[in-house]
Amino acid sequence: MTAIFVTSTGTDIGKTFVTAGLIAHLRESGRTASAIKPVVTGFTPATAATSDPAVLLAALGRPVAEVEIAKISPWRFETPLSPDLAARREGRTLDFAALLEFSRKTRASCSGTLFIEGVGGIMVPLDDCHTVLDWMVALGLPLLVVAGSYLGTISHTLSAVDVLTRRELKVAAIVVNEGLHSTVPLDDMVGSIARFVRPLPVLGLPRLAPASGHSVFERLTAML
Repeated sequence: MTAIFVTSTGTDIGKTFVTAGLIAHLRESGRTASAIKPVVTGFTPATAATSDPAVLLAALGRPVAEVEIAKISPWRFETPLSPDLAARREGRTLDFAALLEFSRKTRASCSGTLFIEGVGGIMVPLDDCHTVLDWMVALGLPLLVVAGSYLGTISHTLSAVDVLTRRELKVAAIVVNEGLHSTVPLDDMVGSIARFVRPLPVLGLPRLAPASGHSVFERLTAML
């Protein structure tokens, strides 16, 4: 069994989009895939059908129902803020030890490839003293880093890779996920990042080219 932690350089960059694409490709290839997104903010019952957990469940071929969402995303907060602030607003806490236990137990019980999707970027606070980075270090899994294609993403991506490397985490690949209104050509963005992180694989995922997107997912699954 393979487990991959999917993280990113920021929020709303496309972790779930990339994870769902990888799941779909694996299933189309006859392979087994599982996924969890333990922590979700900005989640409300009214928008559950279009939430990140719902996207993952659809890719997995599982029903988008409350009980299924609870299985893959046990920590759900309505406030669209970092988990520590969202929990505080709602008079709740996120138990870091319980988060680690849930992640590890899920990994131990899954077959095939398991994707553990983080929340926000690599340094998003989970509680008063832990960030997503602490979560990743504790699990020690290979990372798939999703970056955007906006102006500034080169610096954000290189900063993220530097932090991850200093914490002795293995980055399996970087995916530059093209935004719908990006002002920077995707190939230029990929080339610039790749020059600074060689030999780390850097792949560009075009939003409006399904055939190219399929090729990227095929290459990623071969790496992972």
